[in-house]
Amino acid sequence: MIRQSEKGIDYFQFSLLKDIPGLKHAVFTRHRGVSTDPYASLNVGLTVGDSTERVARNRELIRASFGYGELQFIEQVHEDGVVVIDPDRPNPVSRPPRGDALVTARAGLTLVTQLADCQPVLICDPAHRVIANVHSGWRGSLQNIVGRTVAVMVDQCGCRPGSLLAGIGPSLGPCCAEFVNYRKEIPPGLWQYRDSRDHFDFWAISRDQLLDAGLVETHIEVGGLCTRCRTDLFYSYRAEGTTGRFAAAIGLSGGEDRRQGAVRLGSQEAGKP
Repeated sequence: MIRQSEKGIDYFQFSLLKDIPGLKHAVFTRHRGVSTDPYASLNVGLTVGDSTERVARNRELIRASFGYGELQFIEQVHEDGVVVIDPDRPNPVSRPPRGDALVTARAGLTLVTQLADCQPVLICDPAHRVIANVHSGWRGSLQNIVGRTVAVMVDQCGCRPGSLLAGIGPSLGPCCAEFVNYRKEIPPGLWQYRDSRDHFDFWAISRDQLLDAGLVETHIEVGGLCTRCRTDLFYSYRAEGTTGRFAAAIGLSGGEDRRQGAVRLGSQEAGKP
């Protein structure tokens, strides 16, 4: 991934997505925010114990660095629900919808997920100008949340799987994704992704689920950054327990939607990351 900095905020981008006209995306680091330990410092999670005021300020810093668009969050529940935001809706949904993926064709709306080991999977259809932001934890992977998101983009937005581009972002890597109780937690069909230490490669699982959904192999980029190994850059629930949530964002530019946007607050997360 490519490390960038804009308006004092650090973030990473996928080389596959960074030069698409009218598209902006970012996986933000944990730095350059206002939260204090154990949430230091760019925490965007409202339900982890940090103050609402600091989270609001951090979200505003992210919105300002993104440069356009209002932020649309989701109440993440570690299932397979996909929420489609109507492109004609004048504002973001005031109360964050419940689910684990957001899809829209609306310009000027930035879709945001919150992470601390789970995968952010950013998907774009450059031809139809449709985007998706998927929160895929291990439970979501078992339910094939990324494949379901692609199906929704195809069925409801007219996308073609072969035209989609996807980036699998910083998350728990195969080096650290240990599941000692995998026989109870993970179905046998996914045991092929296990190594001799009972570690699972969920990056490979997501890649293969995207391939099964019809994406082209060269249209998938795996960021390759493990959050548990890189707590210097990202929050990690496995490594830290009580900690913050970093943001992954994707949005489409468009005319009047470049104006200053609002940040919508509300209940964001359910359960563990």
